[in-house]
Amino acid sequence: MHQYDHKLDTSGLHCPLPLLRLKKILVEMDAGQVVRVLATDPASALDFGVYSEQTGHPILFQYEDDGVLNYYIRKS
Repeated sequence: MHQYDHKLDTSGLHCPLPLLRLKKILVEMDAGQVVRVLATDPASALDFGVYSEQTGHPILFQYEDDGVLNYYIRKS
């Protein structure tokens, strides 16, 4: 289990809602904090990857567990 400061469950939501929820929580976070995002939308992998590259908020870990995608994203 990886350490995180915030948890965001976007399970059941479809593009673009997981990304919009991620953007919203990142605004509320301090630099260096990590958010764990749970998602079931397969498109979230591409959405979060592109967003990470564009904004510099790195995806530290990414894995699938029983159909749920887990992302650990650090606010830059």
